[in-house]
Amino acid sequence: METDHRPWPLPDAPYVMHQAWHDLLFAHWPVPVDEMRARVPAALDLDLYGGQAWISVVPFRMTGIRPRYLPAVPWLSAFPELNVRTYVVRDGKPGVYFFSLDAANPVAVRIARRFFHLPYFDARMSLATNGDWIEYRSSRTHRGAPPAEFAARYRPVGPVFRVQPGSHDEWLTERYCLYADDGHDRIWRTQIHHVPWPVQPAECEFLTNTMTALPLMAPILQFSRRLEVVAWAPELLP
Repeated sequence: METDHRPWPLPDAPYVMHQAWHDLLFAHWPVPVDEMRARVPAALDLDLYGGQAWISVVPFRMTGIRPRYLPAVPWLSAFPELNVRTYVVRDGKPGVYFFSLDAANPVAVRIARRFFHLPYFDARMSLATNGDWIEYRSSRTHRGAPPAEFAARYRPVGPVFRVQPGSHDEWLTERYCLYADDGHDRIWRTQIHHVPWPVQPAECEFLTNTMTALPLMAPILQFSRRLEVVAWAPELLP
């Protein structure tokens, strides 16, 4: 397992989950620090770049979702997902904090909410390929959740490259844990591992995007065709 690029060693325990991410778009916007500070739990420090906080909308599809040593199950193991995230740090470990994760599989939504303490929501979603364009739509259907819509078409527009150490591209993508607030003033950390992101420059035509309030400016865009990921069990932080 390639680990030289990691900012800290792999956990001692074995990983518990495997999955693959496909046809992924990163769309990143800068956000004022005070605005983001009000939205993130106080137990997590904001991770800043260029003196600003950042928020990202990330549509993609998942396959091969399965516990370690078990086979993937049709229907449960592959579906589209769309998340909204920002960047935080705790105990010197920079990671991701999710505001929402919409998914097109109700069973997976409930498992993720229960065991990973993540704000997953049911959604009606579609992803189709039209030439080199990915056409993506999502409409949240989760009972009691605020409505949220996303529709866009995106594609890569340049060759694959690996992000350079110390670059903004690396800061936005190379994150090896995620943090979650379970609603009871407890923070959980889930560690993940993958090879360095193979990304491409991208373009995107946003048709609808009400996933979150966003600045009226063009985002930084990145595309990735495929990445395999393993995840460890969540750990409760003191």
